[in-house]
Amino acid sequence: MDVYETSANGHSLKKITTFINHENPVVITLNPEEQFQTITGFGGSFTESSAYLLNQLSKKNRKKVLDAYFSEEGANYSLTRTHIGSCDFSLKHYAYAMVDGDKNLDHFSIEEDKEDIIPMILEAKSISKDGFKIIASPWTAPPWMKDNKSWIGGKLLPEYNDTWALYYAKYIDAYKKEGIDIWGLTVINEPHGNGNNWESMLFSPKEMTDFVQNHLGPTLESHGKSNVKILGYDQNRAGLQEWVDAMFENEKSSKYFAGTAIHWYESTYDYFPDALQYAHKKAPNKYLIQTEACVDSEIPHWNDDAWYWKKEATDWGWDWASEKDKHLHPKYAPVNRYASDIIGCLNNWVDGWVDWNMVLDRQGGPNWFKNWCTAPVIVDTEKDEVYFTPLFYTMAHFSKFMRPGAVKIGCTIDHKDLMATAVKNPNGDIALVIFNPTDTMQTLEINSNHQKKNISISAKALQTVVIQP
Repeated sequence: MDVYETSANGHSLKKITTFINHENPVVITLNPEEQFQTITGFGGSFTESSAYLLNQLSKKNRKKVLDAYFSEEGANYSLTRTHIGSCDFSLKHYAYAMVDGDKNLDHFSIEEDKEDIIPMILEAKSISKDGFKIIASPWTAPPWMKDNKSWIGGKLLPEYNDTWALYYAKYIDAYKKEGIDIWGLTVINEPHGNGNNWESMLFSPKEMTDFVQNHLGPTLESHGKSNVKILGYDQNRAGLQEWVDAMFENEKSSKYFAGTAIHWYESTYDYFPDALQYAHKKAPNKYLIQTEACVDSEIPHWNDDAWYWKKEATDWGWDWASEKDKHLHPKYAPVNRYASDIIGCLNNWVDGWVDWNMVLDRQGGPNWFKNWCTAPVIVDTEKDEVYFTPLFYTMAHFSKFMRPGAVKIGCTIDHKDLMATAVKNPNGDIALVIFNPTDTMQTLEINSNHQKKNISISAKALQTVVIQP
């Protein structure tokens, strides 16, 4: 049994070999015979902002960051995301088809991605031994295809349904030519919009379902791309029910949907287990993947590990949420939010969890809208310095030890403030993750296959316990 800990007292994925045992331990019971979802993977996103910053670092530090994320010795990311065209974490607005009325997309080009995003993905690929899946998401169609002719808001004009569907197919082909396979697509990032701030395009649940059923699905099929997974929705969990009801209403509506994508921005503490359970029951054989999460509305704290463990962060809802939703957005500790959300998701049928930007600068950008956020790795390009925040190690507790193809197994913990989840990996190892947000060190008794093992977990700590067969 190997134990790795990240804690407020300074451990960063440190292997722990000595433990303190007290009476009345917290009991964790594992049941490998009780099986749930199969794990797709964990990881982060290739954004233009992250890729641009890596290009500003020395080759040594660029490699250091990518090794940390993608090597077997590092976090070993297995599931990633990127954006189709520009998003808020781009340097400017851009699309791959900028000629008005180009219905056949004769002028389609991914030239804009060849300087930053594509080299980042290719270098990550060269480092990753097992490889990783990529989910690609558009934030908007080019403005000329939309009713408001704007990058922001508006809807796809019906006469461009087939052109827009073709756009995805051409994107997949263009990336394939660069040596990059796209595993999955989301139809649009955040179909409810984002308050008309940055790139967006609006769909209702029925509009998205009809578009996939009548245009996107058939187009990918006719272009030999039926293997590319289409994930619907791609926004916050509180709205899940109406979306899965539309997407999976019947066999026809659900034919081309491989699953559902979700985000976490509805609350800083609630992972919405009821919504996740509902989505799973509606489509038990489909993917349920968390595709975006970040500490938003914050400028990163540099070389200040303690901040990431304190309830000092706020999010967009701290200022902007309606009075009825204000209670969902109290101040929070960033590590707590990541750890509790990932564990909560795994315990409620989610099979993949993808973070947002992998790398940002000390301002929380670059971001053309100035929508500053935090990333697990922060860089100072002027000084050529890299800071691995506690969020990097938090992600690694899952991505490094819970591998694609693992199966979520039965796991209970008899403490109201501690959380735990466990999977059985393809190699037979059990990976158990425990989160202790309390101010007290806790003794743990782990029961697995009629064997008992006592260990301890520090106050304010996350642990991964690897149990060999």
